[in-house]
Amino acid sequence: MVIGTHSILQENVKFKNLGLVITDEQHRFGVNQRKIISEKGKNVDKIVMTATPIPRTLALILYGDLDISVIDELPPNRKKIDTFAVSLSMEDRVNNFIKKQVKEGRQAYIVCPLVEESDEVNAKSVLELFEKYKSEVFSEFRVEYIHGKLKQKEKDRIMEEFKDGKIDILISTTVIEVGVNVPNASVMVIQNAERFGLAALHQLRGRVGRGEYQSYCILKYQGNSDNVIQRMKVMQETNDGFVISEKDLELRGSGEFFGTKQHGLPEFKVANLFEDMNILKMVQALAIKILNDDPNLNKQENQILRRTIDKKFNGKIEI
Repeated sequence: MVIGTHSILQENVKFKNLGLVITDEQHRFGVNQRKIISEKGKNVDKIVMTATPIPRTLALILYGDLDISVIDELPPNRKKIDTFAVSLSMEDRVNNFIKKQVKEGRQAYIVCPLVEESDEVNAKSVLELFEKYKSEVFSEFRVEYIHGKLKQKEKDRIMEEFKDGKIDILISTTVIEVGVNVPNASVMVIQNAERFGLAALHQLRGRVGRGEYQSYCILKYQGNSDNVIQRMKVMQETNDGFVISEKDLELRGSGEFFGTKQHGLPEFKVANLFEDMNILKMVQALAIKILNDDPNLNKQENQILRRTIDKKFNGKIEI
């Protein structure tokens, strides 16, 4: 058994007889990366795990490529995370709420989309907020920052100090999206929430609410487009990763099923992935029946189907 990071994908990592690949935090792996690891063995069984089924994954589930098991219960003593979407006009109220929580002994994350200020992007940065919050807004508390450009040793030190309660407020990029467990952290504030996908927002929210304390996720957003409003509404209304991914699928599209594009509407001429779900399920059952009966589509009655597949997917799949 080998437990590793993306380093397992390297070409010089070879297995004698790879039979099973388990991918945790599946949404962190690209299409080609998932293909590479599967090709390190023959007929490899695969298990993928994620708290946020990304649209591509959900589409593959609907098309029968994956069987699915759902764990929809919180661990013991966990409380539902209260989520609020607020405009920038609520800045002072949000900051006062953070102060209140820290004074009660809790800790807070503040997540930004950028590491440094940018003239091209109108969004808050980690370094910009750190300077302001440390010297002005939260000067009475212990404030630190972390981002992906720091050396690993430095990142480990900061996270260890946050975990030990030596840091009250941690300003960060999405580097803390997965693999971070600080039960005492009760507040997650996401700056420019409109710049994050629903999957990322759901993962970031999951960094709090990991202990016995009531926890909160505050989404600070700009813009009033229907898309932004709908996405914020979904995050406020549900903590269910599957509901969130369905909405993500509806808003963004599901991507190619046999290619590398992760989003965008699939090329249906007449079907709609949502309105025609019952028909799609019937087609799925029929496809499984045909493949069980004639895996290589060699029978006379399946020749038209075989030629259509060859033409449509142009060598992307093998029969």
